[in-house]
Amino acid sequence: MPKKSKKDSPTDNEKKNTSLRLDKKTLKALKLCALEDDTSVQSILEELVKAYLRKRNR
Repeated sequence: MPKKSKKDSPTDNEKKNTSLRLDKKTLKALKLCALEDDTSVQSILEELVKAYLRKRNR
């Protein structure tokens, strides 16, 4: 029986990948904040995007 690939299993609530380009200083500061807050850059960005969308009533 063939192995299931990562794409075959529904994980992370069906999250999709995206690309983001940040300048070097901004990304470094964001990584440091994530480290200090014991979280990930992904989590910080997702929270910020969700807050922005709530603000815009979406």
